[in-house]
Amino acid sequence: MSGFIGALLEAWAELRHHKLRVLLSLIGIAVSVAALTAVVALGEYQRQAAAEQSDRYGGRVATISVSASATDGAPMDWDSFDEDVSGAAARFELSYVSRLAASVTLQVQTPEWVRPVTTMLVDPAYPVIHRSTVAEGRWFVPGDEGLLAPPVVISYPLWTALGAPPLATHPTMEVIGGAGGTFPIIGVTPREGDWDSNKQIWMLYDGYRDRVDSLPAETGVTWELWVPEEIVPTVGALLASDVRAAAGEAVQVSVSRTDWGSRPDAQASAAMFELVTGSIAVLILVLGGLGLVNIQLVAMRQRIREIGVRRSFGATAGRIFTAVLLESVVATAVAGVVGIVLAVAVMRTPMVLTMFGALQDVPPFPVRAAITGLIASVVIGALAGFLPALVAVRSRVIDTLRV
Repeated sequence: MSGFIGALLEAWAELRHHKLRVLLSLIGIAVSVAALTAVVALGEYQRQAAAEQSDRYGGRVATISVSASATDGAPMDWDSFDEDVSGAAARFELSYVSRLAASVTLQVQTPEWVRPVTTMLVDPAYPVIHRSTVAEGRWFVPGDEGLLAPPVVISYPLWTALGAPPLATHPTMEVIGGAGGTFPIIGVTPREGDWDSNKQIWMLYDGYRDRVDSLPAETGVTWELWVPEEIVPTVGALLASDVRAAAGEAVQVSVSRTDWGSRPDAQASAAMFELVTGSIAVLILVLGGLGLVNIQLVAMRQRIREIGVRRSFGATAGRIFTAVLLESVVATAVAGVVGIVLAVAVMRTPMVLTMFGALQDVPPFPVRAAITGLIASVVIGALAGFLPALVAVRSRVIDTLRV
């Protein structure tokens, strides 16, 4: 053990003595390690961005969707079926359950005319399940369903059509018709792009039902339940069985997962991104290692007399081999640490984070990225130091002293 520590100290002393040569030879290694580490971190960011984007459409992992239809084609009794689904969800202690009715149209009074606007009826759990964001204001929270004036969230194009009133002034929206009334606007969803002109309203399901006798005949209701992924295989089957038993044979119940975690192609695309970018970084790292080998071989030719002197004073071939090899390993390890620090600094800049949109949950810098970069730098150092160490060992004492 003491011999190994002595070899490390000797390698560090040699690095300090030849610091200019070492610095020039290790810049490429540091940059390559930074690139490799950043690629692994980018893979984590890309996976998180893709997951959040998928969550906004299909729900978080794992989201179970429950829908139903009458087997005889008659209109569904959604209130009765709601009790069946709610009872099953309560038995499994599921906290995030939302009803979803999308085929509802409200007549909204705008400054120009009364405009028909597509409306989605949801529950306060909906924005949690779908990672829904707002450009202004807030989404629904538990307790909003008890307000006398049901709040609404509207899309950015509809907000501009209403005159873009500041939400700090507590603006309201007038609705004409059966579910008509005055609704306070509490949030505005972000615009997806300059092309986005979709005018839409999100309203609480209970707030709408309190104002009408029944849902429109063409409106279907879907229940979304956010279930922990580790128990979803068991809960999903039991939940479907309970709901079907409670609904009876007159109702056809459909239960399925809608989240991206149930689709292997989504996970494969993230793995492919990391594989391609990782391969490029490894190629850069190998090229940097080849450059280090060349510089070390040239440097070893210049240090041949030093090797001869060490051998003449009794240094064994193994000690010479270990010392030369560890010089390269220690140097690349230091370069690897520098590269990892550089990668962490770059990946935490706002410029990089904005590449992936507005991440709700920014993942921490992955430890495996740092470990991968450090291991890669040590391996490259060992490979780059092997040939120079072999040359040093094979040099005969008498020949080295003649130089």
